[in-house]
Amino acid sequence: MEVILLEDVKALGKKGQIVKVSDGYGRNIIAKKLGLEATAKNLNDLKLQKQNADKVAANQLAEAKALAEKLAELSVTVSIKAGEGGRTFGSVSTKEIAKAAADQLKLEIDKKKMILPEPIRSLGVTEVPIKLHKDVTGVLRVKVVEAK
Repeated sequence: MEVILLEDVKALGKKGQIVKVSDGYGRNIIAKKLGLEATAKNLNDLKLQKQNADKVAANQLAEAKALAEKLAELSVTVSIKAGEGGRTFGSVSTKEIAKAAADQLKLEIDKKKMILPEPIRSLGVTEVPIKLHKDVTGVLRVKVVEAK
């Protein structure tokens, strides 16, 4: 019996794969809703789902590339208290950068996607990489100025 897997099954295969199993095991997989019998209709449905998923993935990649190009031209300004010699009190975190981007640029950027190994503790311009897609990383310039 051939079965189309609806979920990853340990020691059998990944979601969307067509695997050949014994009849009893196939009925068990179907009963647990882990797979469907590989009929012509189900195979066609799987093909259509894969095409749709590929189309959605291509759209997401194109949107991420467009956003990365837009971010390269933009910058946000964050103010922080500083003492003599430009030494800052505290630091600028991804949360503050995301809030500044929302306020100044009207862009919702997830703070978890910002790659900032440690918070910014100095005045000046810092480039913050942002993981927009698994294949696309944008860069946002963050200008840290002294609060008046």
